[in-house]
Amino acid sequence: MKVEKKKSTIKHLLLITAGSLSLLLGGIGIVMPVLPTTPFVLLAAACYSIASPKLARKLEESRIFGSYLRHWRTHEGVPVKTKVRAIIWLWIGLIVSAVIVKNPTVTIILGIIGILVTLHLILIKTKREDPHEVFTTTGIDT
Repeated sequence: MKVEKKKSTIKHLLLITAGSLSLLLGGIGIVMPVLPTTPFVLLAAACYSIASPKLARKLEESRIFGSYLRHWRTHEGVPVKTKVRAIIWLWIGLIVSAVIVKNPTVTIILGIIGILVTLHLILIKTKREDPHEVFTTTGIDT
């Protein structure tokens, strides 16, 4: 029995560690759009749901990562505002990287990555917004 408990504890720790590392990479992916955020957040949610339902619940309720899980589960799409923000951050990151590196080959590769990721973001299903919601989120009173 003690061997089973020890294996269970090791599995538990490995899943929490893998989930946490995945979540860290997903967080980095928010500011460095070359890393995909959603797959890492989904992996973290899977690891947490097996090892710690409490951590899985916290992740789902997270202000930063919860929306990734909701959009994935409901297949409702990604809001336009989120897409625009992602594309802006993508290009800021790529331009800053190109300026720092100053290598024409790297700049071309970054440009190709930027175009492909931008196309991917544009082609992801867009969440339809309620017209009343658009006015309230932009600060315009109806």
